[in-house]
Amino acid sequence: MTVLQGTRPRVNAGRLVDHVARLGAIGAVPGGGVTRLAFTPQDVEGRAYVARLMEEAALAVEVDAAGNLIGRRPGSVPGAAALVLGSHIDTVLDGGAYDGAYGVLAGIEVARTLYEEGVRLNHPLAVVAFSDEEGAHGTMGMLGSHGFAGALPPGAALALDDRGVAVADLLAAVGGDADRLAEAAWSPRDVAAYLELHVEQGDVLERLGVPIGVVETITGRVNVSVTVEGTAGHAGTTPMEHRADALDGAARLVLAVRAIAAAERLVLRATTGTCSVEPGMWNVIPGRVRLGVEFRDTSAGALDAALARLAEVAAEVAGATGTRVTVVPGARTAPVDCDPGLREIVARSAAGQGLPYHRLPSGAGHDAQIVARIAPVGMIFVPSRGGVSHAPAEYTAPEHLAWGADVLLTAVLMRDATPDIGRLPM
Repeated sequence: MTVLQGTRPRVNAGRLVDHVARLGAIGAVPGGGVTRLAFTPQDVEGRAYVARLMEEAALAVEVDAAGNLIGRRPGSVPGAAALVLGSHIDTVLDGGAYDGAYGVLAGIEVARTLYEEGVRLNHPLAVVAFSDEEGAHGTMGMLGSHGFAGALPPGAALALDDRGVAVADLLAAVGGDADRLAEAAWSPRDVAAYLELHVEQGDVLERLGVPIGVVETITGRVNVSVTVEGTAGHAGTTPMEHRADALDGAARLVLAVRAIAAAERLVLRATTGTCSVEPGMWNVIPGRVRLGVEFRDTSAGALDAALARLAEVAAEVAGATGTRVTVVPGARTAPVDCDPGLREIVARSAAGQGLPYHRLPSGAGHDAQIVARIAPVGMIFVPSRGGVSHAPAEYTAPEHLAWGADVLLTAVLMRDATPDIGRLPM
């Protein structure tokens, strides 16, 4: 049984920092970045390293059908649901060493510390490295957490990535099994709580000089494909007043997307992230432009408002430029509130260790918002230097790594000591 009186255990800070550095060396590229895309040989090597660390922490290791790497330890109370810690170890192209990986390694460090201290939790403990969080090569992203939550869309295993490789084959490369994906799903009865420790990936905590972030909400997002169709023509012979320039229309839309967040404040974030110009020649008026737009906010209604505003602007731009603009909403992830009880546990854990904390939303998406479909979720942030993430300069100081893991450890102990929560009916 968990006892919270007296001196509480602390993680081995040096060991944790060393593990982060060693995992960061797998897939390291010149210039300090890390490229460990899901399902690649670098991912397979990284997963093998993490599996060894799980075994050293006295966790029983398995890979589920969705490719999730899971380390488990039983609890002392029969019928108790699990406390689950996790994140992901795959990266973006030329990304950083901390995003995702830190949360997995800190979860393992918590499990190892409990084992070394002889603490057996009431609840079973599971540490999960979710597969394909970043969406490598055009895959859906957060594939593993969708499988964990039983939320994979129909036909997910039949999909092809942007190279034409089947998701079923990608899963097989890491020990998954597309024919048994339903078996990867956990039910609400299986999970008492999910906690994810993560680098902030923004600069709020650093600017405030606060080491711990208590995440209140994970923003939702919606992707939008925008196509502007004009008329291609000779750049030297077509008068300006006779042009239907697709790039002219696209440029106006790019500025309008920014204004939807920056000036009109309909959503927290609005970004045009991709732009493809056809035929893409200096001496030809662009005939077609494709834009990739993304909106993010903590409110589903705000996302709807941004989509409606974009449709209005598209009609205005089409009329002003003589082009045809098509707006097609794509993948959407709903905003998710972190569980109030877990938020308070994280706050109390930080305060109990003398660590200032700040409550804030997460601007980035995380596996936690998918797991929230079946379980209460909580998230802990630690500062990112300069707010940089998904880039080689991504960095979090060793003391922040250690403090975040200590807050996670204490939060686990506090949550485990909460009576009659996470118990299955007898």
